[in-house]
Amino acid sequence: MRRKTFVQQLTGGAAALLLTPGAGAQTTADSQTQRANAPASTSVQAMPAPAQEPPPFPVDLVKEFVIAGHGNFPKVQAMLQEHPNLIYCKYDWGNGDFEAAIEGAGHVGNKEIAHYLLAAGSRVTLYVLTMLGRIDLVKPVLEAYPELLPAKGPHGFTLLHHARVGGKDSEELYAWLQEKGLKEDWVKLR
Repeated sequence: MRRKTFVQQLTGGAAALLLTPGAGAQTTADSQTQRANAPASTSVQAMPAPAQEPPPFPVDLVKEFVIAGHGNFPKVQAMLQEHPNLIYCKYDWGNGDFEAAIEGAGHVGNKEIAHYLLAAGSRVTLYVLTMLGRIDLVKPVLEAYPELLPAKGPHGFTLLHHARVGGKDSEELYAWLQEKGLKEDWVKLR
């Protein structure tokens, strides 16, 4: 087809559509009916995505922060100052063994880092609360959800382990967990 013929047919078809009464309205009505009959998830328009999403943190940076969370308080402070959202990151040690910096502080009993990260807005865990001896928070959760008693934390450390490393603050919780039948400090992750 020659270009001239193509343009003539294109403009002629568009003119016919515009001059036919109700043709455009019918198309709009059909699309409105389709939208009204569509499932709710397809009728909601998504918010436009930001022009540019920030890139994910490098895995090595997350790993460094999580390792620091176990016992290097000055490094935790410095890294958090430079990258505030590291507080939400978890490192995957493999086989589903995810760990955040606060969880590292929890299973080694580092209360100074745990309190600092909590004050900075870290996501709290039952394991860290156990290490801190917060029987007022841990006991009601475990009474409501007793199936969590044998749950495994990072690296397979149990609530009993966290109560033990919590020392004097967690003695009452340690005894209570043993009364509930907990015997293992550590359970291998699958």
